[in-house]
Amino acid sequence: FVPQTVPGDIVDVQVTKKRKSYMEGRVTKFHKYSEKRVEPFCDHFGVCGGCKWQFISYEDQLSNKQRTVEDSLKRIAKVELPEIEAILPSSETTFYRNKLEFTFSNKEWLTQEQIESDESFDNRNALGFHVPGRFDKVLHIEKCHLQRDPSNAIRLATKAYVEENKLAFFDLRKQKGLLRNMIIRTTSTGEIMVVISFFTDYKTGIFGLLDHLKEKFEEITSLMYVINHKKNDTITDLEVKSHIGPDHITEKIGDLQFKIGPKTFFQTNTEQAENLFKTVLNFAKFKGDELVYDLYTGSGSIANHIASKVKEVVGLEYVPESIEDAKTNSKLNKIKNTSYFAGDIKDLLTEEFVKKHGKPDVIITDPPRPGMHKDVVARILEIAPAKIVYVSCNSATQARDLELLSDKYKVDKSQAVDMFPHTTHIENVVLLLIK
Repeated sequence: FVPQTVPGDIVDVQVTKKRKSYMEGRVTKFHKYSEKRVEPFCDHFGVCGGCKWQFISYEDQLSNKQRTVEDSLKRIAKVELPEIEAILPSSETTFYRNKLEFTFSNKEWLTQEQIESDESFDNRNALGFHVPGRFDKVLHIEKCHLQRDPSNAIRLATKAYVEENKLAFFDLRKQKGLLRNMIIRTTSTGEIMVVISFFTDYKTGIFGLLDHLKEKFEEITSLMYVINHKKNDTITDLEVKSHIGPDHITEKIGDLQFKIGPKTFFQTNTEQAENLFKTVLNFAKFKGDELVYDLYTGSGSIANHIASKVKEVVGLEYVPESIEDAKTNSKLNKIKNTSYFAGDIKDLLTEEFVKKHGKPDVIITDPPRPGMHKDVVARILEIAPAKIVYVSCNSATQARDLELLSDKYKVDKSQAVDMFPHTTHIENVVLLLIK
């Protein structure tokens, strides 16, 4: 594995790590550049950890992702595969994300070019992204090509105000300072949520910044803050307070509306999310009388999309706040044939649960990157629904789970959906039919 190289490059490589089945290295000299290379569009490319594939044409990115999915299914799952559907590309390859999280740091990461310059860098404040492999170093971002305006303007105005008013950027090693993180969420309907995480409850500094942002950006519809004294950045277990506006924004996908709070999990590429949900519907081919279990339902986005096509949907999710969002979204869309339950899926999906709520005709599962717990896979095999639609953001763990399910199920269809252009990440949907 050699970062920042393209198939066809001719390079000298210095090996940095040796493993049993692979090596890692870095380029020491380029002899010839590949014809597949394209000019990166972002000034931060090569240092920032995002958009790592932007020097490869989008067509080649899609080809590589398709090959990655096929390789995972064949090599790891070791199951008989049908002809795999062509990957669904994203119509937008920049400014496609509806959520970004930035980190404040008083130790800006300096690029090699900056280090070799004659400039002095007394001000090391940064508001941007973590440098890959360095939890305590943050690269200041001037312009990010992932989220539509006014995202960049809000971030830069925040940094300017904090510096002008001498508020302290966070020191990640010493765990001190005021400003920790900033989340910006946008919707296709034009709503904007900004959530700022502070380390201490310094009200003058907090409300001064929040009032400044509201005055400067009237388009912000929900402005929130959270006090986080912990050593990690997660806010799922903390109270997020509303400063101006409601505690949520509303997104629309198709004919449905979705309430999105500061902790809500929601697909970050709204347009491709709709294509992902259409793929699930296309694979499931519901007749209208099915009982469906939607595992890892999140805020109920898939459950609510399929509700009008089936008799009943039962959603299971381990994050209680997401379950409350899912219930709200069903109510918001006047959907009455859904029910939701919070808890660890392996503990919820018991024999007693199935007896009480009914044996599902179809199971839809959309687990996080580590895939399904082996106990969940075992329970699915015991329940033995006629169909399983498996949505995954990690084709390797999906393939592992498919092998575990292969005694009772065969893969009937597979469709990759590109949610994250210029990255290695790919979503894949598989339809399993009972043998």
